[in-house]
Amino acid sequence: MKNPIKSKLLTFVAMAGLLKTAAGQSVEVKLAASTTYVSHLGNEDKSAKVSDLAVGNRVGIHATPKGETLEANEVKFSAPSSSAAAAKPRP
Repeated sequence: MKNPIKSKLLTFVAMAGLLKTAAGQSVEVKLAASTTYVSHLGNEDKSAKVSDLAVGNRVGIHATPKGETLEANEVKFSAPSSSAAAAKPRP
């Protein structure tokens, strides 16, 4: 069963991301070699890669539980607003 998560990317280390949901909950999601990435800009979705992710991005993730962890199947993301992006450096 896939779990959708809508959140903001707080940190990104190796192949995992720590997310903060709208409810304030922190969730760690593992990224796999099979994870697909989609960048959303305006009304358009484009294929992306993990290196396109940045701290502060708004993300929507479809993940599958794998034991005690969640593994991302798809990560759809968009950049934060211009003012937020200027205040947050890329990792």
